[in-house]
Amino acid sequence: MKKRWIAVLLCAALLAAFGWGQPRISGEGETYDLYFLEADLSDAPGGDALRAEPLYIESGEVRDTRELAEYLVTELLAGPEDAALTSAIPEETTLLSLELDGTRAKVDLSSRYRLLSGVALALADYAITLTLTQLPEISAVSVTVRGQPLAYRDRQIFTARDVLFSSNEDVIDTLNATLYFLDETGGLTPVEMTLDLYEGDTQAGAVVKALLEGTEEKDWLSAIPEGFQVTSVRLEESTCYVDLPTAALPGLPEEADLSLALRALADSLLSLRAVEEVRYLVDGEFASAYGGAAVLEPYLSAA
Repeated sequence: MKKRWIAVLLCAALLAAFGWGQPRISGEGETYDLYFLEADLSDAPGGDALRAEPLYIESGEVRDTRELAEYLVTELLAGPEDAALTSAIPEETTLLSLELDGTRAKVDLSSRYRLLSGVALALADYAITLTLTQLPEISAVSVTVRGQPLAYRDRQIFTARDVLFSSNEDVIDTLNATLYFLDETGGLTPVEMTLDLYEGDTQAGAVVKALLEGTEEKDWLSAIPEGFQVTSVRLEESTCYVDLPTAALPGLPEEADLSLALRALADSLLSLRAVEEVRYLVDGEFASAYGGAAVLEPYLSAA
């Protein structure tokens, strides 16, 4: 499956690179391509993962490149008309802003996009990239969530030539970890879980990602509030540094218990053998507090 996906996406990238994926003039307007997933990959010729659906835009409907790019992304988020296609992007994801920085389109989406990870995230990123880079003025795309990059990507800027994908079959290892969730009393409880590690994943990153995604088990609730974000996570010797963005604070629920959330995150990371302490950073710097929660002192392993 991986080879098929790469071959198909490589063809799409080459089409865009040589101008064959660019807008087609039709009558008094132009036709553009929106990229969606095949709803049933088993029925897709050659295992194609992404397929273009044409969108006709009348002449004069949009005024400039930025407005056209914004229009294309909005239509992409609205989903396909063809029942054989489905969106690579979670429902109810909204476009917060789109800016042009030279030939790069900077796309900022709502927190629903943060539900994606692994190959699903890669395909969604690529659907947006292929849709936008068909415009001659755009050669690269970056996608953020509420102004923050997702820490679990191996790259933050995409072009039509980027075809490095992994499939759901490309788990290279597994990780046994103890994640902390809320029980029925509202206290933290340890839950033993086996996490999949994909190429490019780190153990600490996989733990953070699993906590942010939550669990479907009804007996356990996430201690991480909706809208909580992590800018980056890195391990230096035995200390795990977790960087938190202040830009995410206004989007958190008023009742969010950040002290409990940070405790759950730290305890989960401390379950890794390589981690002996967790230090929180705020916008890349040490700070005394994050949204009212004390973060200056390290969280230490009980062992």
